[in-house]
Amino acid sequence: MAEKSNPSNLLVLYEDNHIIVVNKRVGDIVQGDKTGDTPLSDVVKAYLKIKYDKPGNVFLGVVHRLDRPTSGIVLFAKTSKALPRLNKLFAEGKTKKTYWTIVKNEPPSDSEELTHWLVRNPKQNKSYAYDSEVANSKKAILKYRVLKKLDSHFLLEIDLKTGRHHQIRSQLAAKGCVIKGDLKYGAARSNKNGGIHLHARKLQLEHPVKKESLEIIAPLPKDNLWDAC
Repeated sequence: MAEKSNPSNLLVLYEDNHIIVVNKRVGDIVQGDKTGDTPLSDVVKAYLKIKYDKPGNVFLGVVHRLDRPTSGIVLFAKTSKALPRLNKLFAEGKTKKTYWTIVKNEPPSDSEELTHWLVRNPKQNKSYAYDSEVANSKKAILKYRVLKKLDSHFLLEIDLKTGRHHQIRSQLAAKGCVIKGDLKYGAARSNKNGGIHLHARKLQLEHPVKKESLEIIAPLPKDNLWDAC
């Protein structure tokens, strides 16, 4: 299984007084769940407590999440001033999120905008994509382009327009392009580390306090397929 993040190996991409951005490893959960595993939010708190020798509780606000089997950029608020401003930026779609993913089958075209209506099944922890609106569905939009053809896979760049549950995984599967290792959405086999080849590659936003433009890029995980990219 994959190495989990802890306070001594945390992959910090950016930090200032108001925010901290980390490169999440495959297998990390962002917030606590029924598994009882230590969430990334607690790991970051412990990291900050040690780094700054803080005697009391550390404030940390969770702004957004990534699925457990994915890797890449996760941003946290370090102050109560930054948190509501970041929440507003994400809620209003004023952040630009770019993902890289590796799929087995060739996409229908080199570049395409996909629109589906997703229905979430909480019991299965899965979202189903429909071509037209159905009951209890949410509109999901993304744009993909093929960056590279590998020996037997394709590297795609995803521009995420909406932020729905399992959106990229569900929408690509609906087009016959299942993400490598994603058993839940139809992959033939799992990856050795239990993850999937989906990586939150880049985040662009206005700093919630300094009001300057930020662009953060997360290095790819180390494995033969990502290395080929």
